[in-house]
Amino acid sequence: MNRPAPVEISYDCLRFLITHNPTNAQLGKFIEDLKAYGVSTLVRVCTATYDKVPVEQEGIQVLDWPFEDGSAPPEQVIDDWLNLLQVKFREEPGGCVGVHCVAGLGRSVEPLLLEP
Repeated sequence: MNRPAPVEISYDCLRFLITHNPTNAQLGKFIEDLKAYGVSTLVRVCTATYDKVPVEQEGIQVLDWPFEDGSAPPEQVIDDWLNLLQVKFREEPGGCVGVHCVAGLGRSVEPLLLEP
C-alpha cells in the first residue's frame, strides 16, 4: 500500500509532522522519519496498529488519544492537546510534535485547527 509522505506544518515556533499510521513492518522507516524531523512527542489519534515500544526506545514519547474518524475530537482530547502544546513548545521552542491517524488526512490534521 502506498502511503503519503510525512508533511511538516509550522507556524511561528510551532512545528508539527503529519504522518500515516505505520505497521510493525514499516516501523523502522517511520522512526527514521520522526527522528529526521526532530519529533519528540507522537500523538496517535487512531487505534494502535503497531508496537510503540521501539518508538519510545528512541526517546520519542507516544500518546494514545484515539477518537472516531469523521467525528470531532472529544473534549478531553482537545484539553489534552492544548495542554501538550502549551508545555511542549514552552519547554522546546521550535520542537516538533508528530500526529497521525490511519491515513494522515483527517483526524491527524483536525487538532491543528485548535489554537494553543
